[in-house]
Amino acid sequence: MTDIDGLKLFSKDEKIGEKEYREGCIILIDKPFKWTSFNVVSKIRVLLKHYMGIKKIKTGHAGTLDPLATGLLILCTGKATKSIDTLVNSEKEYIADITLGATTPSYDLETEVDNISDYSNITNGKIIWSLNSFKGKQTQVPPVYSAVKVKGKKAYEHARKGESLNLKEREIEIYNAELLEYNAPVAKVKINCSKGTYIRSLANDIGKKLNTGAYLSALKRTKSGEYTIEMASSIEEFEDALKKSIDK
Repeated sequence: MTDIDGLKLFSKDEKIGEKEYREGCIILIDKPFKWTSFNVVSKIRVLLKHYMGIKKIKTGHAGTLDPLATGLLILCTGKATKSIDTLVNSEKEYIADITLGATTPSYDLETEVDNISDYSNITNGKIIWSLNSFKGKQTQVPPVYSAVKVKGKKAYEHARKGESLNLKEREIEIYNAELLEYNAPVAKVKINCSKGTYIRSLANDIGKKLNTGAYLSALKRTKSGEYTIEMASSIEEFEDALKKSIDK
């Protein structure tokens, strides 16, 4: 049984039982594409109730991932939910595909391309220069297609109705921004950042910096604090582990 900072952790190699899930543990899930973070929490809660015979269990997640993003999602049950704020505040790592030469209103693939630009002069060196310029503390404006609350509603609810929004800047920090490869027009980058950083907004800002426009075409969270994507299970793997635990 794995124990990290006093919290029981579900892992692929060491399973835990009904008592640990009920009292409180951390579950690391590799979020599927197009699933919301809430979808994952709901699914895991249903699986625990079904296989563990738990009628009611408190479950939450530490750090939302957009539906079009994949990767590490930290779930907490029982008393472990008290640690959600601490887990949310930890440093995050992402692998992002940033497509140059075009923009979308949502800064990602949720909306259609609304502008196309020439990117033929972009080199690895220019992309690295752009990434380096965003390192450090700074302010960032969240995308209008985001879950930020505005007048009691989520920003994307206003945006989808065509309503104009003026979102407030937030302080974030980019600890590292590294170009992994560039296959025009897509730059694959690794970003280490603080909580609250919108990689979509960063992609849009990089496009402005390069005078080409850009949008986020793929995103995967690979690390959050001390937890990594290699430690995470798919939903199917998690369900299989629950089945095996009751078969013994």
